[in-house]
Amino acid sequence: MREKSIRTIPLLCLLATLTLLACNSNQSSPPLHSPSPWENPMKTPVTVILDYLPNTNHTGLYVALEKGYYREAGLDVEIIQPSEGATATLIATGRGTFGVSYQEDVIYALTAEEPLPIKAVATLVHHNTSGFASWAGKGIAWVSDVEGKVFAGKGSEAEEAPIHACMQQAGADFSTLHMVSTGDASFPALQSSVDIIWIYYAWAGIEAEHEGFPLNYLPLVDLHPSLDYYTPVLIAENSLIADNPELVSSFLAATAKGYADCIANPVEAAAILAVAIPEYDQEFLEKSQEWLSPRYIDDAPRWGEMQTSIWDDYTAFMVEYGLVSETIESSLAFTNEFLP
Repeated sequence: MREKSIRTIPLLCLLATLTLLACNSNQSSPPLHSPSPWENPMKTPVTVILDYLPNTNHTGLYVALEKGYYREAGLDVEIIQPSEGATATLIATGRGTFGVSYQEDVIYALTAEEPLPIKAVATLVHHNTSGFASWAGKGIAWVSDVEGKVFAGKGSEAEEAPIHACMQQAGADFSTLHMVSTGDASFPALQSSVDIIWIYYAWAGIEAEHEGFPLNYLPLVDLHPSLDYYTPVLIAENSLIADNPELVSSFLAATAKGYADCIANPVEAAAILAVAIPEYDQEFLEKSQEWLSPRYIDDAPRWGEMQTSIWDDYTAFMVEYGLVSETIESSLAFTNEFLP
């Protein structure tokens, strides 16, 4: 055994010499290729807080995550649902990096007695895709037809003001409408105790189609000029925007790529979203995605871009109907500065 051990010494020395030469060679020679972002372990953590359960408003976020667009931008993104409190409050208090919110919530936040330091940095959908829905069997074809009917919602002033404004615009008597608070009314309720509800067509409207439930749908954009507001929007806290503009730009550039992919291939996008919400039927998700995908940009110059006139008009609407007590400068509420 001793003789065998002695004979291995020259071989060990040779291996040590080769290892030393290799180390010296590595110190003096450049790498064969530059490290890609995928190989960089140092990613900036980013938390995105949704406004609600994952749905097709959010698909571009999930596509950007699944396809590695965030990682390529040096970001380690996590998408979560709001566990407690409104998203605007969570973002303002540093519980998340970016949040999905609504134009009206931003205005509420900025006009509060203690304003929240948030700003919208992109809109996810260019035009308002929500509206009033009723069962087709009740024959509610226009806003004037809802006089004396029952509107079911969550009992908020933010729901009452739009239906009031739309009825007023159509010359209908709002005082005859019965407002009831039932949370989210189901489709079967529209056939009996409830006459009209407020829905996002891309989700609830497509769901009704998918289930064979006939709806009469009245889009808000057709009912009142001030109700084509941005919903939903991406928000960030003001100090993040001021102190780390590169992060905001990188996140929005990667997100824009995700939404561009949704527009180009809605079926693939729906399959990616389905991983996050496997309880939903794949065919329904595809139908919803195909309806909504072209509306992410619609007639805007680019994804995410917002207009001052839209912010000003809806702020004025909220003041007129007593939702807020004062107007705000639109420059305090949103920015397009970081869009790609």
